[in-house]
Amino acid sequence: MNRDFLLASGGTGLVCWARTPTRIMHYAAHPSQGLLPHQGFRHSLQRTLLLGLLAVGTASAQTIGNHHAVYDARGVLQPWTSWRDALGREVNWYLQCPVEHGYPRFVFTTFMDGRYQPIAQRPSFIPATQDGLGILSYLKYHAFTGRKDDRVLQVARAMGDYLVKEAVTPDAGRYPRFTRSTGARARFPQPPDCGSQDDQPYEVEPDKGGLAGYALVLLYEETRDEVYLRQALQNARVLATNQVAGTATRSPWPFRVDYRTGAGRGDVSGNMSFNLRLYDKLIEHGYTEFRPPRAQLWAWIKDVQLPNLAHDGLLWVNFFEDHSEPTDRTAWAPLNLARYLIEQRDALDPDWQRDAQALIEFVNRNFVHLCNGIASCGEQDFDQHPWGGIATTYGAVLALYARATGSLEYKGLAYQTLTWSLYGINDDGCPYDGVWKGAGRGGWQEDAHTDKLHNVLDALAAFPEWGE
Repeated sequence: MNRDFLLASGGTGLVCWARTPTRIMHYAAHPSQGLLPHQGFRHSLQRTLLLGLLAVGTASAQTIGNHHAVYDARGVLQPWTSWRDALGREVNWYLQCPVEHGYPRFVFTTFMDGRYQPIAQRPSFIPATQDGLGILSYLKYHAFTGRKDDRVLQVARAMGDYLVKEAVTPDAGRYPRFTRSTGARARFPQPPDCGSQDDQPYEVEPDKGGLAGYALVLLYEETRDEVYLRQALQNARVLATNQVAGTATRSPWPFRVDYRTGAGRGDVSGNMSFNLRLYDKLIEHGYTEFRPPRAQLWAWIKDVQLPNLAHDGLLWVNFFEDHSEPTDRTAWAPLNLARYLIEQRDALDPDWQRDAQALIEFVNRNFVHLCNGIASCGEQDFDQHPWGGIATTYGAVLALYARATGSLEYKGLAYQTLTWSLYGINDDGCPYDGVWKGAGRGGWQEDAHTDKLHNVLDALAAFPEWGE
């Protein structure tokens, strides 16, 4: 694709845009999807959108991702097919995935091409994030489709089974039987020294254990299979044992630890919302032992981490397994905390609306750019590309906030960025991990599928009419 690049003012970073008939002024006042009034724009995002308007102009039609771009008479991007149909094609493509060792191949393979084949030069694997988020996605899709196709639930169970049986540390050390953050594809089970990407051989990431544990509790609630609950409890108990008091320069757990000794690497782990979710879920099930560590964790998030949004943002660094830069702030961590605040509202935080908006605006200031004339969200300071997972996370959180508060500004942005993201799905349902790259198939399975599906479903829960 012929793509130009523009450096946005106001510290918003690189803005990628393609020549397109999309007119941001029309998009900003789209009556059917929500108004985006100029006076409601935060300054950095407004500058980005106005730069896009000046840059885009009135050029010819284009291709976005795997499809010819469809616009209405006002130049507003429309779905290439209905959202519901696009998701159905994608899930059906994965239901055809070859099964090995009892698991669909994408359950134990992070880098897979459009023919279901592993990408030979990319053997690393991220079990906790990929399969944990995949469980969330498949449970939500199972409910969305009326629980009519048991194959969908069986995929969620396959992901849970892999996490429980194949992807835990040895029963020794400071993090025993704890869910692995990284490993190697097609290992049954993962060996003790399987750390990959930027993990060292014996390292795990505590926040990934929280993510996987939370997903496993939800899988237990759906299936009543106690094997999933037992692993979630193990992860939570290990987390509670190793939790420390957070400070202005250190989170309650480091980003990475040697599971044998507990030696940490990376003082801050920005993703605390899933550890909090795990504690809250287990307390719901009667495990009151988690009330004290839960209270300590929430106090740090509320009193220390959230106020840091207005400063250097260095309590929001570190989430992605393939990065270890100490100042690498991410959009993923603040957006996922915002999602939890919006879901729980006053039950979690009396200031939920103010705090959720502060989290979203932190992301807008630091990570939101234009691609194809659409506001899209970059992943992290050291990779500002709008990969599928973060792009749809941004859209989902904006949609949830809009439903909860009536924000038409965020509603319009959510609809457009999610519509744009779904252009990555091919006609046969095979997705691509990044629409910004143009046409393609496969890639990172987290970005192509498992950390995308649940986000679109959250947006559809907020605005069901978007699926039609």
